[in-house]
Amino acid sequence: MIYVWLLILILLNACWLATVPFMLPGNWLMLITTYLFVWWKWDDGLFSMPLLVVVTVLALIGEIIEFFAGAGGAKQAGAGWLGALSAIGGAFLGAIIGTGIIPIPVFGTILGACFGAGIATWIIERVTGKKHEESVRSGVGAGTGVLVGTLSKFCIGCLIWLLITIAAFWP
Repeated sequence: MIYVWLLILILLNACWLATVPFMLPGNWLMLITTYLFVWWKWDDGLFSMPLLVVVTVLALIGEIIEFFAGAGGAKQAGAGWLGALSAIGGAFLGAIIGTGIIPIPVFGTILGACFGAGIATWIIERVTGKKHEESVRSGVGAGTGVLVGTLSKFCIGCLIWLLITIAAFWP
């Protein structure tokens, strides 16, 4: 019966992983589900403590990369600190709007986040007095950073899922 429960855990974690491109905390939901499973089946000793620490650190790294990638991309492209900061809020707002406007799953959310970060950075850079070309460059850097951050977090989520899956069935 334990293998049925493990299969359910793996499938549920795959569902959580699918939420990561929507800017949702899928990696953390995978960890919470796995922790609850470990607590529930404590006597079976299925997952080791080092594995749980590793996947937790990976989730934290993925979150940090995603959170700061837009600001980092804008900053690297020449944006000021206010423009870089606006990339974070713009990505969040853009993801919500993009999900509603572009009804293609995942694509609309990611595209919205990238455009949101780029437009927010561009607007702030223009308001603070930068030239149009410099502002556009900063906006493109912010949008590219958000894309890199989201893809990085998703790849880290895939690694977390894979580690949990292997550990579930590894003797």
